[in-house]
Amino acid sequence: MTRTRDGDPASAEWAARVAAFIERPRPGLALPLDVRGTEFQRRVWRAVSDIPPGATASYGEVARRVGDAATAQEVGQALAANPIAIAIPCHRVVRSNGDPGGYRWGIWRKRGLLTRETETALSRRT
Repeated sequence: MTRTRDGDPASAEWAARVAAFIERPRPGLALPLDVRGTEFQRRVWRAVSDIPPGATASYGEVARRVGDAATAQEVGQALAANPIAIAIPCHRVVRSNGDPGGYRWGIWRKRGLLTRETETALSRRT
């Protein structure tokens, strides 16, 4: 059994699941998370979590999904506050023209994640 530095085998298992997910993205990365944020941020993060790997939505589309007259800018701010990359897939939100926009962990990483997810989604269709 693999152990993390602190000797916790459960943490090692979760780390392995996340690494496998990054390598071959798929729906349903269910992690036992205690993510804290405002009610609005949590609604945005839930909406983003519904976007399947290989798909994207614009900031405006996510704003319409969460309602309450949310703006694309407010959605962007909520995504920037996302403390957990990958598990809350804010990288799947792009500008309305398809441009990736910003990303808290680096635009090069966002592009890489989107490319990997698109390739994995396409390979599953064939």
